[in-house]
Amino acid sequence: MSRILLVFLALISHWRRRPGNFAALIAGLAAAGALWSGVSALNGEARRSYAEAATLFSGGGLRSVEAAYGGLFSQEDFAALRRAGWKVSPVLEGTLRIGGAAYRLLGVDPVSLPADARLARAGEGGDLAGFLAPPGIAIVAPTTARRLAGVTRTDRGDPLPPLRLGPETPAATLIVDIGVAQMLLAQHGMVSRLLLAQGGDIGAPALETLAGGRLKLGGADETTDLARLTDAFHLNLTAFGFLAFLTGLFIVHAAHGLAFEQRLPMLRTLRALGVETRDLAGAMALELAALALLAGSVGLVGGWFVASALLPDVASSLENLYGARIAPALSFEPLWFASGLAMTFAGALAAMGDGLWKTLRLPPLQIGQIQASAGAEARRVRWQAPAAVVALAVAGAAFTFGDSLASGFAVIGLLLLAGILALPPLLAAALRIIGLRARGVVAEWFFADNRREAPGLSLALMALLLALSANIGVGAMVEGFRKTFVDWLDERLVAEVYFEARDEAAAARILACLRARPEIAAILPLWRAQSRLGGAPAEITGAPPHDTFRKHFPPLALEDGGWAKVEAGEAALVSEQLARRMGLVIGDAFEVPTPGGPWTTRVAGIYPDYGNPRGQLRIALDALTAHWPDVRRVNYMLRLPPVAAKTLVGELQARHGDDLARIVDQAQVKALSMSIFERTFAVTAALDTLTLAVSAIALVAALTTLGQQRLAQLAPLWAMGVDRKRLAALELARVASLALLTALAAIPLGNALAYVLVAVVNVRAFGWRLPFHVFPGQWAEVAAMAVVAAAISAAVPALRLARAQPAQLLKAFSE
Repeated sequence: MSRILLVFLALISHWRRRPGNFAALIAGLAAAGALWSGVSALNGEARRSYAEAATLFSGGGLRSVEAAYGGLFSQEDFAALRRAGWKVSPVLEGTLRIGGAAYRLLGVDPVSLPADARLARAGEGGDLAGFLAPPGIAIVAPTTARRLAGVTRTDRGDPLPPLRLGPETPAATLIVDIGVAQMLLAQHGMVSRLLLAQGGDIGAPALETLAGGRLKLGGADETTDLARLTDAFHLNLTAFGFLAFLTGLFIVHAAHGLAFEQRLPMLRTLRALGVETRDLAGAMALELAALALLAGSVGLVGGWFVASALLPDVASSLENLYGARIAPALSFEPLWFASGLAMTFAGALAAMGDGLWKTLRLPPLQIGQIQASAGAEARRVRWQAPAAVVALAVAGAAFTFGDSLASGFAVIGLLLLAGILALPPLLAAALRIIGLRARGVVAEWFFADNRREAPGLSLALMALLLALSANIGVGAMVEGFRKTFVDWLDERLVAEVYFEARDEAAAARILACLRARPEIAAILPLWRAQSRLGGAPAEITGAPPHDTFRKHFPPLALEDGGWAKVEAGEAALVSEQLARRMGLVIGDAFEVPTPGGPWTTRVAGIYPDYGNPRGQLRIALDALTAHWPDVRRVNYMLRLPPVAAKTLVGELQARHGDDLARIVDQAQVKALSMSIFERTFAVTAALDTLTLAVSAIALVAALTTLGQQRLAQLAPLWAMGVDRKRLAALELARVASLALLTALAAIPLGNALAYVLVAVVNVRAFGWRLPFHVFPGQWAEVAAMAVVAAAISAAVPALRLARAQPAQLLKAFSE
């Protein structure tokens, strides 16, 4: 062990002499670890929040009684079951907006709550009288209490109950008495489910006898599985994190590869002094572990800051896409720490293990023969081109025959692999073709030297290609979604004012006022019920016959006379995600669970419903009230001249403020929708930018570590009369031209990625397909960004060359 330690001390002396190389290696490995561990922390925090939320109902193996058709049901059913001997406890669940953020509101009855429910431990907090007596108490987690400190009202204007800490309460959740919840959610007399104590139905009459098919008994695991629902989102995050991780490893591999070659004389000397291969390999393994531990620790700290910065946008995305709420602050998890460090060690072994392998394989004499990295890379070009073709063929097969989200990501991975394998051969071919048109000795030398030096920068250029391709692909998807989303909003949000009344009595008072106003052209009910379709909750929307819907509800597909059949109650319009989930096409018949039993209808059309995590049906208003007679009649849209919209909103708020749950005009709805859209994709944009930044670091690292070698190659030109400033300009042009060629290669690759994201990944992840768009302006921006990044990366070595003393250049002839 002492021999290994001595050899280890000799090896690390290299890093003292080459601080730039050491900094590049640590920066690459730390950046890779930071981005990977940051994404892991985000995913872990979200899944922990899901698990906490789920165990509120499933803890202790509790079952629940729910509406057979989905949605809410009357608390009279709870009273009937209790009188019949069923040991059930009512729960009302909903979303409450406070300070612009969404919180999960749980209303419980602490008197009947089963003792084995986790809700009983997170619930009234020991103050039963205060919990039940007006205005009640809201039990919250410490993080939620800090966020709501000083807040006294909800966004709708209702008074917020005093807060009390409940350490076992999930984040972004308020637990209140069920009566308080019914008031805050405007769901008087309604419940979401009945928790059933273990053995609570023994000896009691059958549920079918008591409820007549309106209710069903769910299993312990039948609560909404947010972890499953959001798997696609977290898989997207993981893919971005892994892409950034790989980009960072390119830096590590290039920096360590150069260090290995620079240390070959040292290794030869150590072997000549009698150091055995196993001792040398052991010292190199110890060095690898020390570097991984140092960089991994830095990466974990960086990952924590990355995750903390991105957490608000991740929370917003999950809320807007899936209705999921997660903790507003990260909590330390040992598993996250251990997995991040393990990933860093694995990455270090993958990136730096090549030098260790060479040390074990090469005999003592051969180990001292320096191989320039450019020459070694040039030899690899011979097999990279056919390997790229194979990867491309496998990607085509996966795209053609794959039918899952995993196959979509496999296609993306194979396309990126084909791209980075094909880049060196493509660069060599492009430089050769362009060089044939060169005129003049310096120009011919420039392209010949570029071909020779390109392999030495290939790893950095591969990292740049990955980042640029991801930037183009993700950017095209997001911009295409934005364009589609804006057009869709313009079509769908045509009513000038939308409002929701607090209850039906309030709605009647508001409608009486509105009918007396001559400027209002139409008052259109837009009522909603809940059901379960395709194994998941679905929303049923009923609307009356009107040109507003016929002319401004763009379908993806509609049969002849489809609108007439929908308005007659003979058919339904189905959202795209629901149609894909259930495998429905135009003309298909399907059953819809309703309070009165299954209702069979058919598909008259399919329409896009971007951003809605739930499936949706659009049916006639008369059909809705016939099958859901208890539907809440509180949602309306108003048609009137746009110039009168703001005035009407202000007057209704002044006159009927207590009757309104919410009221917005068209401009507010669109602004809010676009704000949600931007926050939803903020995480994607941030990770994309970070990946591009890491690739720029890779280029800086490669140019810095190769800078000294370039002096020896440029000295003969200086000796032949080319001044140092011109040599520096040529160096800048060399790196910029390689970056530009890389950017040109990234354009088709990025658009291929965008198509896969739109046609496969987006469909499998969210249930809808977007039109594919190309954005040439974005290509120009990415190319310019690549050239600027390359120029900045090459600026320091070029400046050093421009200021190099003649003695330094002359010294190159003596080496």
